[in-house]
Amino acid sequence: MAKKIIKKRKIKWLPCLIVLLVLGGLSFGGYYFIKLPIKNLIVENTTYLNDDYILELAGVEDYPSFWLISTKKIEEKLEDDPYILKASVKRRFFHILVLDIKENKPLFINNTNQTVAFSDKEEVPVSSEIDLFRIPRLINYVPDNKYKSFIQGMANIKKDILGKISDIEYQPNEYDKDRFLLYMDDGNMVYLTLTKFDMINYYNDVLSQLENKKGILYLDSGNHFQIME
Repeated sequence: MAKKIIKKRKIKWLPCLIVLLVLGGLSFGGYYFIKLPIKNLIVENTTYLNDDYILELAGVEDYPSFWLISTKKIEEKLEDDPYILKASVKRRFFHILVLDIKENKPLFINNTNQTVAFSDKEEVPVSSEIDLFRIPRLINYVPDNKYKSFIQGMANIKKDILGKISDIEYQPNEYDKDRFLLYMDDGNMVYLTLTKFDMINYYNDVLSQLENKKGILYLDSGNHFQIME
C-alpha cells in the first residue's frame, strides 16, 4: 500500500503582516479622524446674546470632538435656556459647527420684581451678564387679570418702536381700566389701551406730522395730539 504524502504549507508571513498593518492603519486613522476637534464655531442670528454665552451653554467652548458630540443634545441644552426660543445645530465641511439661534424677544423690564418679560411670557431675573436690552421699563404694578393681555400687546410692537419707549406706566381711569401711558425717548407721551397697543407701530408716521412739537398723543380715544407748552 502506497504511503500518502502530506505536504506542509508554509505560512506566508509577509502578506499577513501587510494585512495587519493595513487594518491597524485604518483603525488608527479612523480613531484619529473621529477624535478630530471642531475647527471653527459659528453662531448665527443672535442680537443680544453674545457668542461666548451661547458656546458655553452648548458645552463646546473647548472645541471637543467634531463627530462625538450630539447635535440633538446641544439643541436641547440651548432650548432649555429662557433666552432662546429655538436652536438648530448643523455640521459643515471641514469640521465647522454652526449654531443657528432664534432668541426669545425681550419686551420690558418689570421694575416691580426686577425681571425681564419675554414674548413667550417667560420672565427671568435681570442679569448683569446679559444687559444689552434696548427695551422699556414697566414702572408700576399691573393687575394679574391685565398682565397677560399687556404682554400680548407688547409682543406686537415692532422692534424699532419698542426701542423708542423709555418707561411704561399702568394708568387706568374711571372710564378705562386698560389704559397705559408710554414715555418716549424723544420727550413725547402716548396713551394706549390694551385693545389699541398695535397703534404705537405708527408712531414714526405720526411724528412726521408733528413738526418737531412735543406733547401727549392720545391713542386710547380720539387719536389726537395735545401740544405741551
